[in-house]
Amino acid sequence: MMKKKLNKLDSNIITKNKAAYYEYYIDNEFEAGLVLYGWEVKSLRAGKINISDSYILIHNEEAYLSGSMFQPLAYVSNNNIINPKRDRKLLLTRSEINFLNYNKKQKGYTIIALMMYWKKAWCKLKIGIARGKKQYNKRDTIKDREWKINKERILKNSKL
Repeated sequence: MMKKKLNKLDSNIITKNKAAYYEYYIDNEFEAGLVLYGWEVKSLRAGKINISDSYILIHNEEAYLSGSMFQPLAYVSNNNIINPKRDRKLLLTRSEINFLNYNKKQKGYTIIALMMYWKKAWCKLKIGIARGKKQYNKRDTIKDREWKINKERILKNSKL
């Protein structure tokens, strides 16, 4: 059996929002930096974060990550005020923020967090402009995924 080669991005991924691709249609994707405290970076390195229910707020022409949970480590100093659910500022260009704000105002669109990963020494967040799926669309997604798995299985078995 051959070992699967790791993609360079796969080794740098901190967390993914797998449910986002099931629940939403992703129209556009952006890469944003994060403004973090030191204890939050330590939590990132330990993998103790959750972005599954997070979304992006735009307030005063600035973007914020809301609804994310950074679990503080046990050995973090008590001198700091620790709020694991605080809104974290995103680093985006003015044109990207304007584009996100314009699309968010359209009916049925929201901005969600898709993936958090390391890029060199910096933590980056992949965000997407998303439209919600209906229940029948979710069933179609499951059928397509199962068909791809079965197709690969048939092709693999036919090569014997």
